[in-house]
Amino acid sequence: MEHDVKKELAKGVYYTAVAKYAGIFISIGVVAVLARLIPPEEFGIVAIATVIIQFLSTFGNFGIGPAIIQHKELSDRDIYHIFSFTVWLALGLSMLFFFGSWPIASYYQNEQLRIISQLLTINLFFAIINTVPNYLLYRDKEFKFISYRTLFVQLIGAAASIFAAFNGLGIYSLIINPIFSVVVLFIINFIKYPQKFMIKIDPAPIKLIFSFSSYLFIFDMINYLTRNLDKLIVGRYLDMKALGFYEKSYRLMMLPLQNINHVIGPVMHPVFSDLRNDLIKLSYSYEKIVRLMAFIGFPLSVLLFFTSEELVLLFFGGNWLLSVPSFKILSFSVGIQIVLSTSGSIFQSSGSTRYLMISGIFSSIATISALLIAVVFFGTIEAVAWSVTISFVINFIQAFYLMYRKVFKKRMLFFYQQLWPSMILTAIIVLANIVFSWFNLFEGAFVLSLSAKSMLSLVIFVGYIQISGEYNILTKVKELFNKL
Repeated sequence: MEHDVKKELAKGVYYTAVAKYAGIFISIGVVAVLARLIPPEEFGIVAIATVIIQFLSTFGNFGIGPAIIQHKELSDRDIYHIFSFTVWLALGLSMLFFFGSWPIASYYQNEQLRIISQLLTINLFFAIINTVPNYLLYRDKEFKFISYRTLFVQLIGAAASIFAAFNGLGIYSLIINPIFSVVVLFIINFIKYPQKFMIKIDPAPIKLIFSFSSYLFIFDMINYLTRNLDKLIVGRYLDMKALGFYEKSYRLMMLPLQNINHVIGPVMHPVFSDLRNDLIKLSYSYEKIVRLMAFIGFPLSVLLFFTSEELVLLFFGGNWLLSVPSFKILSFSVGIQIVLSTSGSIFQSSGSTRYLMISGIFSSIATISALLIAVVFFGTIEAVAWSVTISFVINFIQAFYLMYRKVFKKRMLFFYQQLWPSMILTAIIVLANIVFSWFNLFEGAFVLSLSAKSMLSLVIFVGYIQISGEYNILTKVKELFNKL
């Protein structure tokens, strides 16, 4: 059984990684081009609309996707009725957002926001109705299909955005990719898993998954709003230009975070849900994931901090240097977020979505309190960045306390044992970068500076892991070359 879990997890991670890491280069290219053609305030406008529309999309998903994975006994007829429910829900929320675009634009005193919001209604509708066919792919562990599908859509959407930007579409080039991608993804998924639309919905399958999805739905709503409230507050109480700079620092911080978590995260729930009745084996398997994520996340936080200016210059250009201070602050949270992001899959796999909801409520209270203090007493994007970072630390502690004490019924010592080896490695990388910064060898040559700091950190990373025996990287590299 353990071998099967490892095999399925490895297979899922491999195919997800193929698409995701290819997507890194695509997204980096798109961001680098658009940031040089579109001013910060227009990024701020789209950020506001995106936060609101994705919140409604989360509401429309209703926790249905993970519930489909968890309830493997659902029949085709049950799936059709659940799909029909999402269609009616999508229609209602899309109309709400379309007509709500007027008061939204009035609140932020920006007429352009109204037009952008109305166009993104298309994205909202298709994102919600795509929930069922998309999660059927994950339920059946179609990771290879998902990876190729995602890569295809990313390539076409990126090309369309860049083409639009070069042809003077400005702010509208920022929403072409989100609209195009979600429509094409739905079409591909629908062809793979055709659905029947029922005008009259049978409530039985909805009730069947509700006990699982209701807590998850509440958590998703709270979690999404909490993680994106900073953008809404900055856009309203500071200004759109400040939001543009903050949004860029936040997006740069999230780039490695998403491209690591989105490789393993979608795989964990479908694979670990098979262990839902064996919490000892589930906890043991999960601790291996935590250890790996800590070794990736904490050193990465340090590297992002010491290369913050170089990364902003590389990705966005000199016009975005005001993003550097907030990005430095947010980089402290990257390691914590990488480890923390895996916790949701375990709460879901174990059927403990109630504790996931409790964790989300606690997190939202901490985050909202910190954000209000930052805006009222300081009024800078740096203060907002500090509030977000501190909130993640608090959430990290309480989420894993709930998991270990209430779900696994184990002492927290087992969790901390997975973290301390990576913390030692992180401290070594910190000292090395401090010493390197004293010499200031590549002042003014940001590409060389970025390369040197990255190489220094990588050498220390590989050397520490190899010497400590955590992972035999050299053997794995030799095996890979032999296969090639």
